[in-house]
Amino acid sequence: MRYQTSLVFICYNKCSRVDFKPLYLYLMKILAFGASNSKNSINKKLAAYAASFFENADIILIDLNDFEMPIFSVDRESQSGHPETAKEFVRLLGEADLIIISLAEHNGSYSTAFKNIFDWASRVNSKTFQGKPVILMATSPGVRGGKTVLETAGTRFSFHDANVVATYSLPEFHKNFTEDSGIIQPEYKASFDQLIAEVKSKMES
Repeated sequence: MRYQTSLVFICYNKCSRVDFKPLYLYLMKILAFGASNSKNSINKKLAAYAASFFENADIILIDLNDFEMPIFSVDRESQSGHPETAKEFVRLLGEADLIIISLAEHNGSYSTAFKNIFDWASRVNSKTFQGKPVILMATSPGVRGGKTVLETAGTRFSFHDANVVATYSLPEFHKNFTEDSGIIQPEYKASFDQLIAEVKSKMES
């Protein structure tokens, strides 16, 4: 948990003097990322967009290129143990109050970059997501919007202690999303807004 310090005025002795007292405001910590190592990842853009709707939040947007590791194998694990990078990824998941993941779909499954990180992280801690609330999203240039990988992750992540609180698919990213306005198709924007409202309600309860 992180807190933001603000100064408030407190009046004493019929306002003969004013003292400053720190007021600690809770900041929800959000970890967001696109599950792709593309430099111009549309899924990273969607994850960042979703995170921006949470006010008073400490948002950490990570790039999977910063978590590149050798391809997982049990032989490499037995010889060298777990990479520090994998441990850091698991630590970030554990410190978050909310995790937002937008999944790239490659041949109907996870991107290779994310799959390798996930493989290593699950060996560091089989309860990889540590019970944290997770918003699962996906987008793609095509009409299905990554629905296949979204369904796969929705099933698989629960085995790794993810509390999936919402899922969202945005098809035809370049048609329905702009850098300046975000989601521009009214129907998709309405369902997105409802999702955010429902997650906020769950987080506050």
